[in-house]
This record gives sequence, C-alpha cells and structure tokens, in this order.
Amino acid sequence: VTSLISCTHSRYLLVSKPHPLRLQRSVAMVDVSKWPLFKLLSTQELASIRQACIFGASANEAIYITHDDEVYVLGLNCSNCLGTGDSQSTIVPKKLDSLTGKKLVSLSYGSGPHVLLATQEGELYAWGHNGYSQLGNGTTNQGVSPILVTTNLQNKRVTEVACGSHHSLALTHEGEVFAWGYNNCGQVGSGSTANQPTPRKVSNCLQNKVMVSIACGQTSSMAVADNGEVYGWGYNGNGQLGLGNNGNQLTPCRLIALQGLCVLQIASGYAHSLALTDEGLLYAWGANTYGQLGTGNKSNQLSPVQVMTEKERIVEIAACHSTHTSAAKTQSGQVFMWGQCRGQPIVLPHLTHFSSTDDVFACFAMPSVMWRLLSMEHDDFLTVAQSLKKEFDNPETSDLKFSVDGKYIHVHKAVLKIRCEHFRSMFQSHWNEDMKEVIEIDQFSYPVYRSFLEFLYTDSVDLPPEDAIGLLDLATSYCENRLKKLCQHIIKRGITVENAFSLLSAAIRYDAEDLEEFCFKFCVNHLTEVTQTAAFWQIDGNMLKEFICRASHCGAFKN
Repeated sequence: VTSLISCTHSRYLLVSKPHPLRLQRSVAMVDVSKWPLFKLLSTQELASIRQACIFGASANEAIYITHDDEVYVLGLNCSNCLGTGDSQSTIVPKKLDSLTGKKLVSLSYGSGPHVLLATQEGELYAWGHNGYSQLGNGTTNQGVSPILVTTNLQNKRVTEVACGSHHSLALTHEGEVFAWGYNNCGQVGSGSTANQPTPRKVSNCLQNKVMVSIACGQTSSMAVADNGEVYGWGYNGNGQLGLGNNGNQLTPCRLIALQGLCVLQIASGYAHSLALTDEGLLYAWGANTYGQLGTGNKSNQLSPVQVMTEKERIVEIAACHSTHTSAAKTQSGQVFMWGQCRGQPIVLPHLTHFSSTDDVFACFAMPSVMWRLLSMEHDDFLTVAQSLKKEFDNPETSDLKFSVDGKYIHVHKAVLKIRCEHFRSMFQSHWNEDMKEVIEIDQFSYPVYRSFLEFLYTDSVDLPPEDAIGLLDLATSYCENRLKKLCQHIIKRGITVENAFSLLSAAIRYDAEDLEEFCFKFCVNHLTEVTQTAAFWQIDGNMLKEFICRASHCGAFKN
C-alpha cells in the first residue's frame, strides 16, 4: 500500500505507508517458527501460512491466515481473544469460519487482549476483552467471536487499525481517524475522560486533515498526516506525546518540535515513541527506564531527540505497546535493537546479526510478540539453498548424468565442483570424466550414491541405518568429513540388538572412532542378546576375538 505524502520541503513523495502496531505487512523474509507457538504446527501447516501474528500478555496467542484465505487461531485464549466462540485454550489450530474468504489488510491487539481486524473490503471486525467497550459494539460484554463493527462507520472503508491497552483506533480510506474504548487519560481524543462505547471521529485539530498512519501506546494515541505532521493525545506522564511537558491531552495536539520535518512512520512502545522522517532520520521521546530511546542514558525525554545520528539512513523503525523494546533497520540492511532486551536494559542501539526488525521481537522482546502482521507472500521467491534443492535430479537443467544400477541421476557439474573436492579434481581437463555426459558408477548402490549427490545440493541425508553404512563408506572414500559425521549420527539413532554388531564392524572398517565406541558400548550393554544374533557369529574371527578381549577388559564377563 502506498501513500502520496506532501512535505514542506519536498512537494510529493511516494512511500510505503507507515506500519507501527497496526501490524501492516512485513516486507522481510521471516521464519515464523522463531516464535515458539508456531512450533506446534506441522511442516504442511507452516507452508500454508500467508500472514501471521503472535500476541497476548505472554505471547501465548496466535492468529494466521492461509493462502486460501482461511483464518486459524491457537493458544491460551485469554478473555476469548481467539474468537472461537468459547473460552477454551487450544494447541491445535481452530478455524474462524466467519472470516473465511476475508482478505486481511490490518490487524492489531490490546492488552486484555482484544483484537481488531480490517479487511480488504474495508470491514472492521473485533473480538476478545471488552471491559471498556474497546470492541466498539456499545457493550462491555466480551466478544467470544468476531463481530462486525459498524456504528458511525457505515459507508466508510477502514484501512488500518491500532490498539492501545484497552482503547482502539481505526483509520479510513478518506484519512479520518475514529477512536473508542477506555478513555481515562483522554486517549480517545473526545475532549473528556468518559469511556467511548462506539467509534467516534477524532476531530478538533485533525478536522480537514488527511491522516495516513496511526499508532497506540498503552494509553496514548498518535497519528501522522499526509504532509508529515505528527499529532498525539492521551496519557503523557512520561512525555510520550512529545509536547515538551508531561500533561495529559484530551484532544489531539501537534508535535511542534518536529515542525519542518516530514515524518513517514511513527511507532509507539509501552510509553515511548519513535518517528522516522523522509530523510531517514530517527527521533525518539517518552519513557526511557530501559534505554528504549537509545540516547545512552535512562532519562525520559519530553520532546523528540534525534538518535543514531552517526549511523546510515534509517528505513524502518519498530516498537509495540506491550514492550519496552525498540528496533531499526538501515538502508544497507543492518538491524539495531535497544531498550528492554530479555530483561536487560540496552541504552544505545546495538547492531545485531538479524536481517529483520521482526527477529528482534521474536528473540529479545518481553513478551516476544510480533510488532506487526507478518506476510509470507513470497511464493515466487526461492533462496539459493531452496533453488539448489529444487534443481537436484532435474533433467531439464542438468549437464551431467550418473548411471548407477541402470538408473540415471541428473546433476550439474558446477554444483559438484563447488561442493566437493573429489569432483573438483575429477572434472579437470586432463581427466576423461570431464568430457563425458554420462558417468558409470559401479562401486556404490543407487540409494547410496543418490543420497550422496542429494547431500551436495541440500546438506541433509535421509537414509535408513543400513544404507547409511554404504554412505559412510563413500564419505570415507571421498574424504567428506561432514557427511561422515551425518552418517554416524543416522547409524547411532538406528542401532538395534540385531544390527549392532554389523554396525560395529562397519565402524571399525571405515575408521569411524566415535561410532565404533558407541556401537561397542551398546553391544556390551546388551551382550546376551547381541551374542545370540546371526550377525555376531558371522563376523570375522579376528574381529570377534578382539571384541571379546576388549569386552573382558570392561568387565563384561564378571559374575
């Protein structure tokens, strides 16, 4: 989604629409299994995910949307926040039938939690905690399943939603902001502190302004206009509104300190705020108990201060109302984090090894929620590793075939030369094999040689222990030490009384010392059963004598 933003010093600027805790789409490739709750899903279920969000007071709830536009939830279900129609928790995904076929464009969650969801058609759905009418349906009854919120929103198309602790905001296609729910500090912007049971248009100084972005702290609200101006209202005890004082505001106030700057993105933490300008500059203000402002100290700031001044251009900022964590991404892809990181206060932006700000929240935020809705809409994109795996044994792109037991395996010379020293030597100009289109292999079986070649494309091996013995032989012959270790691991996992002695003899034959020690101990621990197997009596006499001698030294034959 893009917005045309008019700025004071740059007339028009086409930008990606800002996305603080409204949970807009992520543009980064993120592995959702970094969040523990998604480890409950099967590989097939993970592959079906198009969008996902982890939320809740302890990051114990999840919602995800599949490529077929089906909506599923799982987790603890505090305050009926899963919307399943009951209060039962679930570790098995449950489908929300009422949302099937709805294309999601924005999602947000509160502390109760309550959940807001906007569809591509502009519809607004809400469910979960409703003690302060934050669902906008005019009641304080918990929403056990998604309800369509329509009061004062008829003929309006909602494009974004944002949740504070117990209040809600919605942004329409026309640039209007609506607010409702808990209003003890003026976070609804109505001019009073009375709770607002249904959506109410936020006016005052927003009147006739076109807003393009919204965000919520715990009990504060922020909005960005199409000309880059920033407005804030609600609780201001820590200076999170950036007005130069700590007085609460019952109606929107413009951040004069940012005058002359064109803000593209705003992000609100629990009680602090971040702003990103069109020039890639980062400003922060509000609470700083955990160093979440990145200023190098823990002093609150009542007005915006520029941070990361020595760094390159910032292209993305991240924060969410349930954490004291901040993150930013630079133009070259570097990701920094600061604030509360796994309980530790980081007072200056710390360079991470992450490629996405989302990873910061998965690994270091408390709770480890998602600060935005993640999108996995990258069907046509494959990583280098995925591309290699896909091309293994592909006759359409291969330039070489191995013939093993009368069967062909299609490969690529370049890949083999890059991945294996044996092939790098083989495909030298003075070797006959370099000119061949088909190479015959007779010293190894088809399953073993195919598994070896596939390993060069995938870094993984999938063989039963008996075949892994043959692959261990190959790995030894080709001096592939990593493959040798993988084979030993497979053999260890598959050892039984029946095959233990055969595996022991193979380990000795292929000089796999670690595997040999493992198999020997297994045979000694199960000596009576092992000595009754056919493999034990078919073994070479010298090896048998050596085993008996070694076992006796271990006290295997003591009464």
